[in-house]
Amino acid sequence: MAKVKENFPVLDMTCSACAIHVEKALKGQKGVVNAGVNFATNSAYVEFDADQVTPEILQGVVKNAGYGLIIEKSEQNDDALEERKAKQFKKLKNKTIWSVILATPVAIIGMFYMDMPYGNYIMWALTTVVLFGLGSDFFLNAWRQAKQRTSNMDTLVALSTGVAYIFSVFNTLYPSFWTDRGLEPHVYFEAAAVIIAFILIGKLLEEKAKGNTSTAIKKLMGLQPKTVVRLSATGDHEVVSIDQVQVDDILIVKPGEKIAVDGVVVQGNSFIDESMLSGEPIPVEKKKGDKVFAGTINQKGSFQFEAKKVGANTVLSQIIAMVQDAQGSKAPVQKLVDRIAGIFVPIVIGISILAFIVWMIFGGDDAFTKAILSLVTVLVIACPCALGLATPTAIMVGIGKGAENGILIKDAESLELAKKVNAIVLDKTGTITEGKPEVTGEFWHQRDSLLTAILVGLEKLSEHPLADAVVKHYGEVKSVELTNFQSVTGAGVKAMHGDITYFIGNAKLMRDNSINIPESIQEQAKFYADRAQTVIWFASEKEALAVLSIADKVKPTSGAAIKELHRLGIEVYMLTGDNESTAKQISKELGIDHYKAEVLPDQKEQFIKELQAQGKVVAMVGDGINDSAALARADVSIAMGQGSDIAMDVAKMTIISSDLLKIPMAIELSKQTVLTIRQNLFWAFIYNLIGIPIAAGLLYPFTGFLLNPMIASAAMALSSVSVVSNSLRLKWKGNSRYTKYTKNIVSNEDKQENKEIMEFKYDVSDMVCGHCHARVQKALGAVEGVEEVKIEAPSTVIISATSEPDFSVLEAALKEAGDYKITKQ
Repeated sequence: MAKVKENFPVLDMTCSACAIHVEKALKGQKGVVNAGVNFATNSAYVEFDADQVTPEILQGVVKNAGYGLIIEKSEQNDDALEERKAKQFKKLKNKTIWSVILATPVAIIGMFYMDMPYGNYIMWALTTVVLFGLGSDFFLNAWRQAKQRTSNMDTLVALSTGVAYIFSVFNTLYPSFWTDRGLEPHVYFEAAAVIIAFILIGKLLEEKAKGNTSTAIKKLMGLQPKTVVRLSATGDHEVVSIDQVQVDDILIVKPGEKIAVDGVVVQGNSFIDESMLSGEPIPVEKKKGDKVFAGTINQKGSFQFEAKKVGANTVLSQIIAMVQDAQGSKAPVQKLVDRIAGIFVPIVIGISILAFIVWMIFGGDDAFTKAILSLVTVLVIACPCALGLATPTAIMVGIGKGAENGILIKDAESLELAKKVNAIVLDKTGTITEGKPEVTGEFWHQRDSLLTAILVGLEKLSEHPLADAVVKHYGEVKSVELTNFQSVTGAGVKAMHGDITYFIGNAKLMRDNSINIPESIQEQAKFYADRAQTVIWFASEKEALAVLSIADKVKPTSGAAIKELHRLGIEVYMLTGDNESTAKQISKELGIDHYKAEVLPDQKEQFIKELQAQGKVVAMVGDGINDSAALARADVSIAMGQGSDIAMDVAKMTIISSDLLKIPMAIELSKQTVLTIRQNLFWAFIYNLIGIPIAAGLLYPFTGFLLNPMIASAAMALSSVSVVSNSLRLKWKGNSRYTKYTKNIVSNEDKQENKEIMEFKYDVSDMVCGHCHARVQKALGAVEGVEEVKIEAPSTVIISATSEPDFSVLEAALKEAGDYKITKQ
């Protein structure tokens, strides 16, 4: 069996019931192994036997069900589909605006000026345009469903508005039919027109909430260059299409270019930005024998590599396939209103027909009048206005409130599902941390302005990405002129100033050049390394002069956010492409439940699937291209606003500020919104549950009361008002717990920005090792008003603060830390 998996765009679906019909049609076709239709993405995932069924047959099956299936795959067809969607949305928007404009005077006349001359004819004319012009799709879709012997929300809309319209037209043309029988010939044009206007508003809100996920795939594909420079057999450089690249071809990559396929470096070296794979901000050095991957970006050097995987076999292509697979899979939750409507519609129709029959049998002389009135009243009071507004109004207010708090929600389904999340997976770099390497510590054995200038000069000449962090740290320090600059592969750089050679790099560079390392520097380096920080050494040709630490700082609100997630009963997982020691340190610092280090994109996506297989509802939070497959696979996907465009396109929620504290806020917002939806549905149905039996004439045998259709229409309007009013209550439900954290942090940052930071130098005696330095830094750093503590020499301590600290407080802090003595320089 030649099993094939494909994703196809589906056209003309208007609700989740349509998705069910398409899915049922596909699954019923011989040769289809499995199928799932996603209404949120308007796509169908089909797994089929290519020997028994073709895409053309599938297209025919979907067409027979009343929908369209696009099977041709090309860039031109993708653009045409996007253009079609844009036109449909614009058309829906225009219909909604005009329906509101035309329905408003109908409602005013019907409610306040019922006796105005030619009022019925004016309402008739306007309602005709609203129903059969602007609302024609409801009737066409209802007819399509009827031919398939199914029903959906369109059926109820078309039936209720159609009956109200026909009844009103009859009463307008033949009022004597009722007056001769002592009854008022009421018309219900306003009910029909307003129903269409409200439902169109709901559909517009729904379409606006749905994200366009196809752009994510396009951007992923855009990471692969269309042409490459290939080394021919004669040694010439030739520009060829990416499609012409074969395994074992030698390709040339220049600075700033994207790597086209997976391969192995055969000549030259460089630094490669692999953040789309690992998510880590620090580019990776590549030399002969190292692997390179499609979609990664070459930074400064030029090199040649041998192609090993091309086409669909590259890591980038596999990521694209995973995103397509995850996005095309069936949504875990179906729209609640559509599921209920599937039962509600035939029941209401059945009740109205039953009421008509009962009245025809037992109604006496006015049997027909009472029968037709009951039938119409049941259909009018069972109008889906409140049902149609229950979900979209709550979603609209919830999404609006989220936007006010910096949470952009593109998919209403994710907002509904977020309350069920019991496991959250966090990317590290750019999500928990800032994603920007910075110098976090420095310790000098010897220091003067010349040595600082030499260090800066070396880093300015270096091509290593961490060099930029060091240069930035020293700000406006001017470098000195250096000679004989050399880059030492895999170790660092060196150069001469005068007759002395200076080095900056890793511990290997120190060892290879037999450089003496004072014990104090060795201890401080160990202190930095134990805290999972990258250590950089600066030395002369005789001995080490200084050691610096570089790390990616944790965001100010990450700790508070993880505590809040724990308070909500959610398990927190951290996945990172970084090393084990760094992952362990951050996990321990923030109280994260579980972590995994050195994780690749496909492993992230697989980890999400494993959690889902355990029955967990999983949220994924990430910021990079490497997170896109995992984001697409997760039940709820959340992107950081300062991350990649692709992550934000795939994710259904985006945190604009990249503040993790917004995530528990989004979950609380989901709980409030879902509760509001349930309340709305309750009020929508309570009117029907009470009103339908009364409309059918249940009270007539006991009280002689027969509900007038006008009262039924008013009850319908009241149900809509109650639903909208309840939705608006969401605006006034606060998130004070989270705004308190944010305000405190912002307030502290504002205070720091508005006050000048000054430096105060002290001598601290009895510091003999790195552990002493650590204790002194911790003790002085805890003193109120102290912003930063640096140790530059065996006994020199520099305190950064907005004002000079109380000396007695500093003495007391050091005495408690280890009886260290402090004097002011």
